[in-house]
Amino acid sequence: MHGRVCEVRRYSRDESGKRAQSVRGAGVMPTRREAMLAGGLAAGVLAATPSLAAPSRAGSLEGFLWGVATAAHQIEGNNVNSDYWVMEHVPGTYFKEPSGDACDSWNRWREDLALVRMAGLNSYRFSVEWARIEPAPGEFSVATLDYYRHVCVVAREMGIEPVVTLHHFTSPRWVAAMGGWEDPQVIDRYARYVARTVSALKGAVRWFCTMNEPNAQVTSKVLQRKPWDIEPRLRADAAKAVGSDRFHMYFLGDSYRVRDNCIAAHAKGREAIKAAIPDAKVGLTLALQELIPGPGGGALYKRIFDAARAPFYAAASRDDFIGVQTYNKFEAGPDGYLPTPADAMKDMFGLPTQPTALAATVREAYTHAKVPVFVTEHGHNTNDDAQRIRHMDAAIRALGQEIDNGVPVLGYMHWSLLDNFEWSSGYTPRFGLVAVDRASFARTPKPSLAAYRRIISGLRQTKNWA
Repeated sequence: MHGRVCEVRRYSRDESGKRAQSVRGAGVMPTRREAMLAGGLAAGVLAATPSLAAPSRAGSLEGFLWGVATAAHQIEGNNVNSDYWVMEHVPGTYFKEPSGDACDSWNRWREDLALVRMAGLNSYRFSVEWARIEPAPGEFSVATLDYYRHVCVVAREMGIEPVVTLHHFTSPRWVAAMGGWEDPQVIDRYARYVARTVSALKGAVRWFCTMNEPNAQVTSKVLQRKPWDIEPRLRADAAKAVGSDRFHMYFLGDSYRVRDNCIAAHAKGREAIKAAIPDAKVGLTLALQELIPGPGGGALYKRIFDAARAPFYAAASRDDFIGVQTYNKFEAGPDGYLPTPADAMKDMFGLPTQPTALAATVREAYTHAKVPVFVTEHGHNTNDDAQRIRHMDAAIRALGQEIDNGVPVLGYMHWSLLDNFEWSSGYTPRFGLVAVDRASFARTPKPSLAAYRRIISGLRQTKNWA
């Protein structure tokens, strides 16, 4: 039995809409000891790396946000109450390996914030975990909400603007057992969770992403040429593991039904956030690879756009921003994506990663959603850190040209701060600006972390928006 099962200590019951125990008030600031600890940790890391100084400016609702992004399940560790944990442990699972301790960021979050500060960044996007906050229907862990609030408050004290994602793929296992995102009941369950969580974070967080890439599974569905043979067995075994006759998680089942429920839940989530924090900035993040129609690919391109982009652009048009998350460039052919050109920059899996793809998707998102753009993820999966630096530099410069041409961009979040658990691919991918030792969890900054700082510094000398 894993220790994380026992980490939830206090609950409040939501049945009457009242709390049994209140979360700290909205105006809470860290204690003097907490603030000193946060500053001391950052100073210690800075002292160990003399070439990097403290950040030159703090985040704000007005200034450009430079940051890094992570997700709870991928870095915290032992997310045992989540649907993904269940699927990772089903016999014959498609996951290469279980998430396990991940990067142990549940315990090492201060080290992570110190690294963000060391890099001179003024923001940090991370997610809060629904499975920890509401481990059973209507039972909310006040201790967990206090924990996440504390992380956000300390980040603000360090000059780091928290950008909080409320749902990054994973859901509580009880949500999966009731039918997950295929079941329309999830819309109100999600809205209730958002309302409680945002209320606890009030005064500490100003930027919220309701969901992460709900369109990705629709793109996968459009591209799917035949049913996935093992899916029925995996879902049946997972249902048995959670004591139900059904089981649903992201990227399984009826993606079109999931799409519609996600869009409805996003709207209700936005409403709940605005009710608690009227001036909060709220948006939806989308997986947007640069996609162009290749020879014979016009019909497939249109199917992908109509099913996996247009509905989400419409939903985002009522938001404060649209989150763009780009890694690749693909050409649509008659039956799928065309082969990667021989001269294209590629990631470790051989996928095309042209640096200009980000500028193209930012332009597309703004054209269709007509709201400001926030680059909430962008990165390069490689063991070649020099290539990562070249990719980052070229992509950010191309993004800057779009900004100079009038596209309103609010910020840029590099994926990722850490080498982490990349879902079914396990720990093989390397997106991080910081390496993580799998045995000790020691963090070691790569040259790309310092390069990111230099890129930002250079832009600040020549671009008012930076």
